[in-house]
Amino acid sequence: IKDSNGLSLYLEKHGEGEPIFLLHHGFGSTKMWENIYPSLVNNGFQVILFDRRGYGKSEFDSGFFDYYKSDNYRSGSVGEVEKIRQLLGLDKINIVGQCEGGVIGVDYAGKYPEHTNSLVISSTLCHSQVSMEKMNAKAFPKVFNDKYPEFKEKFIKWHSLEKAESLYNQFRVYGGAYGRGCFDIRNNLTKINCPVLVLFPDRSSLFKVEQAVDFYRTIKNSELAILPDCGHNAYEHQQEAYSKHLLDFLNKHSIPELVS
Repeated sequence: IKDSNGLSLYLEKHGEGEPIFLLHHGFGSTKMWENIYPSLVNNGFQVILFDRRGYGKSEFDSGFFDYYKSDNYRSGSVGEVEKIRQLLGLDKINIVGQCEGGVIGVDYAGKYPEHTNSLVISSTLCHSQVSMEKMNAKAFPKVFNDKYPEFKEKFIKWHSLEKAESLYNQFRVYGGAYGRGCFDIRNNLTKINCPVLVLFPDRSSLFKVEQAVDFYRTIKNSELAILPDCGHNAYEHQQEAYSKHLLDFLNKHSIPELVS
C-alpha cells in the first residue's frame, strides 16, 4: 500500500476472523512477530502486520531520518494504521503494541476510539525523568559494528544488509515515537475508552516494572499482567506466556461482529 506521502508500506495479512494489528517496536519489523502471530491465527484471529515507513521491507527514502526525528513521526505512524484499517474495510480493530508500538497504539486508541476494540501495551515507557537522548545513550552505548554478532544478524534479517547499520545507529540516538526530550504519555491515556491490557516484563533492561503500574493506574479500563523473570523483549523471552496473555485478553473482549 502507499502512505500519505506516496511511499510503499509492506503489509501482511494472516488468517480470518477478528482483526488484530501487531505493531513492532522501535528497532523491529514484521519479522519480530514470526513466533507470535501463528498462535493467534490458529485460535481464529486475523493478524495484520506491517512495516512502518523506512522499516523492514517498507520503502526507505532520503527523507526518512528527518521524518524520524520530527514531530510528525508519531502522527504519521498512527496515520499508517488508520489507512490500513480503511484499506481492509475494517470497522473496529484490536491492537498489540510492543515498546514503541505501544506508544502508537495509545495514540491511535485516543484519536480513533470508535475504531479501537481493545489495546495491549507491552514493554512500553509511560514517562521518563530524563531526556530520551540520555536514556538511549545509557541503554545503547555501542554503535552497530560493536554489537554482538547475534544481534547484528537479527537486525539485518529484520531490515536488510543495506539498511541495517544506518537504521540502528539512528535508532540508538533518537527516540522515534518517544521523541528526544523527556517523555510522558499519561495525558493521552485518559482518552482511551477501550479495554486495555498492560503486559510487562519484570526484568526489562530499559524500563522499570513500575512503569506498568503507572499505565494501569491511569487507564480507567485496564488490566495488568507481569511476566516474571522476563527481559524487555517479552515476545522473544517468554513466547508461550506472551501468547497466552494475548489470547486470554482478546477472547475476553472479543466481538464476533468484528469479523468481516
